[in-house]
Amino acid sequence: MSQDASGNDQNCKLNEGNFRVLGLDLHNPVFFFSAFVILAFVFIALLFQTDAKAFFGWLRPELTSRFDWLLMISANIFVVFCLALIVSPWGGVRLGGAGARPAYSYTGWFAMLFAAGMGIGLMFFGVLEPVHHFQKPPLGIDANSVEVARNVGMAAAIFHWGLHPWAIYALVGLTLAYVHFNRGLPLTIRSAFHPLLGDKVWGWPGHIIDVLAVFATIFGLATSLGFGAGQIAAGLNYLFDTPDTNLTRVLLIAGITSIAVVSVVAGIEAGVKRLSEFNILLAIVLLVFVISVGPTLVIASGFFTNVIGYITYLPALSNWVGRDDVEFVHDWTTFYWAWWIAWSPFVGMFIARISYGRTIREFLTCVLIIPTLVSILWLSTFGGTAVAQVINDGYSGVTGTITHWRPELSLFKMLEPLPFGSVASLLAIALVTTFFITSSDSGSLVIDTITAGGNLNPPVAQRVFWAITEGLVAIALLLGGGLAALQAASISMGVPFALILLAMCVSLVVALLEDSATNLTKSVTVGETHSTKKLD
Repeated sequence: MSQDASGNDQNCKLNEGNFRVLGLDLHNPVFFFSAFVILAFVFIALLFQTDAKAFFGWLRPELTSRFDWLLMISANIFVVFCLALIVSPWGGVRLGGAGARPAYSYTGWFAMLFAAGMGIGLMFFGVLEPVHHFQKPPLGIDANSVEVARNVGMAAAIFHWGLHPWAIYALVGLTLAYVHFNRGLPLTIRSAFHPLLGDKVWGWPGHIIDVLAVFATIFGLATSLGFGAGQIAAGLNYLFDTPDTNLTRVLLIAGITSIAVVSVVAGIEAGVKRLSEFNILLAIVLLVFVISVGPTLVIASGFFTNVIGYITYLPALSNWVGRDDVEFVHDWTTFYWAWWIAWSPFVGMFIARISYGRTIREFLTCVLIIPTLVSILWLSTFGGTAVAQVINDGYSGVTGTITHWRPELSLFKMLEPLPFGSVASLLAIALVTTFFITSSDSGSLVIDTITAGGNLNPPVAQRVFWAITEGLVAIALLLGGGLAALQAASISMGVPFALILLAMCVSLVVALLEDSATNLTKSVTVGETHSTKKLD
C-alpha cells in the first residue's frame, strides 16, 4: 500500500481525537454520535411500533414521489462516468502505484465483491421481479402480447440489477481505493473529498460525511437483512410448516447475527473471504441445477435475448421525464437506486479495501461489466424459469389466469415443480443464510473502520458491537412497519447520499487531474535533467 509520510500525517490528524480506553479505538465524535442516534432509533421504533409503522408508511411514497428525478439523474450520471473512465487514459493507472500487485486472486476478489454487493437481494428478487414485470410490464407495454411482455419484463428486472447499481458501487470503491492506496489517506468516506475540501475533511465537514455514511450503511444493511430473514422464515414454513411470524423472523435475525459475530471474530481471511467463496460455490451449484433440470433451452436462448432486450430498453427505462408508468418508477426504480446508494459506503469501502494492485480499467471492468453479466445470467435462469412456468400454467395476457406468489415464497414456488425441488429449496435457504452472514460481517468491518477514524484493524469488540447493532436495527424496522419500513429506511438515506456521490465524481476527477499534472511535471524534469547530462 502506498502509505507515504503525508499519508501517515493525515491518519494522525484523523485519529488524534480518538477515544482510547480498555483496548477500544473510538473516533470522536463519529462513533459516539452515530451509536447514540442508531440505538435511540431502535429504542423508539420498538417502543412505539404503531406510530413507527404509520410514519414509515407515509415516508416511503413521499420520498419516492418527490425525489425520483434526483435518483434517476444521479444513477445515470454514475453509469456514464464509470464507462468513460474505462476508456480514458486514466484506465491504466494502478491502485497502489505502478509496482503494486493484487493482494487477492480473481476468484477470491470476485467472490467477496459479489457476495457483499447483492447476494441477498438477488435471492429475494431474482424470481419475484421478472414474474411481476411480466404480468405488469412497464413503459406502457401491452401485457396481452406474451412475448413482448416477457422481453420488457426481463429487461426491467435486469435494469435494476445491471449497470446502474454496480456503477454506484464502483464509483465509491474506486474513489476510496485511489485516495487510500495512491494518496495515502485513511480508508474512510471523508477521505474521498480531500481533493475538494483539503484538510477541512478532518474537521466537521468530514464528521458529517462519515456519520451519514454510517447511517446509510446501517439502514441499507438492515433492509437486506430484513428481506433475508423474511425469505428464510417463509422457506422454512413452506418446507416444514414452521410458524412464519414476526417472532420467527426476530429469532432468525438474532441467531444468524450471532453466527455473523463468530465470523467477525475470525477476521477477513478466515471469516468473510472463506464464507464468500463458499457462497459463490453454493450459488453456482444452485444455478447449474436450475439450468440442468429446468427449461434449459429457454434459459440458454433467453440469456442472449435478455442482453439484447436490456440494451434495447435501457434508454427508455433510464428516462424519468413524461413516464406513464409512474407506479413502476416509484415502487421499483427509485427504491432500488436509493437502496444501492445507501449500500454504497459499505460495498464501496469493502471493495476498495480488497482491490489493491488493480488498474482503474481492470477494477471498473470487473466491478461493473462482469457482475452485470452474472446478474443477467441469474435473472435469465431463475426469473426465466419462473416466467415459463407461469405461461405454462395458463397465462394468456391480462384476461388469463395470473399466478399470485407471496414475495418471500417466489423462489421456493419456482423450485417446487423441479426434480429434487425440496432439496434445492433447502440449498436456497442455506445460501440466503450465508449471504446474510457475509453481509453482516462485511458491514460491521466497514462501519467499524469509519467509526474508528480509518483504522483498518479496529478492535474486534467494536466490530461485534456493530454486528449486533445491525441486527437490532433490522428487528426494529421489521416490527415497526415490515417491508414498507425496510424500504423507507433505505430511501431516507439514499436521497441525501446521492448528493454526496455526485460530489465524489468531481473529487475523483480533481485527484486524477492533479496527479496526472504532477507525474507529467516529474517526467519533464527527469527528461530535462537527462538531456542536460547528455549535453555535458
